Amino acid sequence: MKLTWYGHSAFGLEFGNSKLLIDPFFTGNPSFNEAGHADATSGVTHIILTHGHADHVGDCVEIAAKTSATVIANYDLCMWLGKKGVENIDPTNTGGTVFHDGFSATFVQALHSSAHIDDDGTSHSLGNPNGVVLHIDGEKSVYHMGDTDIFGDMALIQELHQPQIGMVPIGDRFTMGGAVAALACKRYFKFDAILPCHFGSFPIIDQNADKFLQAMDDDASKVLTIEAGTSTTV
Repeated sequence: MKLTWYGHSAFGLEFGNSKLLIDPFFTGNPSFNEAGHADATSGVTHIILTHGHADHVGDCVEIAAKTSATVIANYDLCMWLGKKGVENIDPTNTGGTVFHDGFSATFVQALHSSAHIDDDGTSHSLGNPNGVVLHIDGEKSVYHMGDTDIFGDMALIQELHQPQIGMVPIGDRFTMGGAVAALACKRYFKFDAILPCHFGSFPIIDQNADKFLQAMDDDASKVLTIEAGTSTTV
């Protein structure tokens, strides 16, 4: 499976006949290289959104229109996107699982918020924030935590899903910071590999993964600190 980090919380996953984007925040993302936009969006089959904030919904509407990708998100967010012209939606909600060609996506709890604020200041309540666990045929399982703090029920996510790859927010202020994120990874999970995210994009959040790596201590070797716009194979 090929994993690409596009900066902030945006990831691409390629396996089998599927190309997934998670939280495709490209336009306005200071970490995203616009020169790679065509490559990132070409052939996308599915888009998964963890919640309704603009820096996670990102370019979803435009990419869905271009590719006819199926958008998987919570019910409220899907209905809102439908009004924006997104034709292929697959709504779910916390605790629910949806099945697609070669993979399933289960939406789990996250501690955050999820409203979308339009340019004119209009606020739309778009359901609960989520993380998502992907079980992929013949590949390692992936847990994108979304935007969240640590919470005790992460232990249940481990028990139910045994995720092997973690996409973990570490930037502080709007999510847990590096030290707390490391505690979550070490106390609740048995990840084979961890990709930190939600850092280094905007100046008001942490600019690097140093605090996370330091707090991971003996488990720091599990952390894949790839540059935004680059890929790795797991």
